[in-house]
Amino acid sequence: MGTPVAGPGSFSQRTDKAVSNANTTLPNAAYGENADYQEQRQGAAMAQSPGGMDIGSLMGAMRPEAIGLGEPSAMEDTPVTDGAAAGPGAGPEALNPAPQDPSASRNASWMYALMYMAEQPNSSDSARNLVRTLKANMP
Repeated sequence: MGTPVAGPGSFSQRTDKAVSNANTTLPNAAYGENADYQEQRQGAAMAQSPGGMDIGSLMGAMRPEAIGLGEPSAMEDTPVTDGAAAGPGAGPEALNPAPQDPSASRNASWMYALMYMAEQPNSSDSARNLVRTLKANMP
């Protein structure tokens, strides 16, 4: 049977108790095995959960190049809503990529043939370098 799920109102049950008591006994222990487990458990110090969490120690100090939220803007002429569909500044069209070159699809159709040519054992280093350059510059 799994952990009970908390219901609404008077039917609610605390589910965190099941987690804290999970390792008190062995679920399918053989005869005498649970007693051995309890003896070993008594001898070992159990970890205690800390009272509170210190976010500062988890995150560390702010990096020197980080700009705080209360600092003045470094781009005073650009509104906060730049690139959004509402407010001042450029709209969402500012976020669109540049239009693609129409010859790019034609070049891509040749790429498989050029890659096959470059993979041949007798292919020159120049041919291989050409194909590498073309692949790197493809959108």
